[in-house]
Amino acid sequence: MKTEKENITFRFVFEDGSEKVFPVEIDSDSFQIIFPKDLVVPEWTTLEKISCPMTNCTAKHFCPIAFHLDKVIKLFDGIPSYEVATVRVETKSRTYSKHTSVQDGAGSLIGILMTTSGCYVLDKLRPMVHFHLPFATIEETEYRIFSMFLFAQFLRQKNGLQPDWQMSSLGKLYEDIMKINQNFAKRIADLEKLDAGINAVILLNNFAHSVTFSLEDQDFSKFEKLFESWLEK
Repeated sequence: MKTEKENITFRFVFEDGSEKVFPVEIDSDSFQIIFPKDLVVPEWTTLEKISCPMTNCTAKHFCPIAFHLDKVIKLFDGIPSYEVATVRVETKSRTYSKHTSVQDGAGSLIGILMTTSGCYVLDKLRPMVHFHLPFATIEETEYRIFSMFLFAQFLRQKNGLQPDWQMSSLGKLYEDIMKINQNFAKRIADLEKLDAGINAVILLNNFAHSVTFSLEDQDFSKFEKLFESWLEK
């Protein structure tokens, strides 16, 4: 049976006219990335080298996140994170475009690769990829995460499972995500000549910090104003 694919293409067009293109093929049913048939696994991506901070890691032989990050590192080898490009994200439904830094575009790309790689921690964010919003602000990302999580709790309740309406498990999830991000930032720092990849991961970790802080602080006032009509007695 033929696998249905969802194609997302990241195209970086630099000011000198040169391009760097990174295609992502995702299985339309599972929304996991489609690995190449002939795997060549870089040594640094093996589980022994990665030293994943997650004790329940289900990967075998190599880390699926590291495998795809290796491609990003090689794509931007020698390019500083602050270099400007027009980044186009081409999907089946539409094309997004932004004149921005390489690290901003790479951050969006790495977010997709990490989430669809098959990591058991980041698997829970896969619905976000289906409704991916490239170059999202921290506020947009928080709204999408909170909305996704609460809809997931509705579905859990609908299927006879215990929901978490207080979002306590979301805080634990993002604590684990930050541990993973920090581990990869260290590993990438040892590999890169310049800093596009590591800064992109740090950027993602800043988003994770923001979500965690909002959950700990329980201050959602910036969203409550938008929901005034829903909060009327």
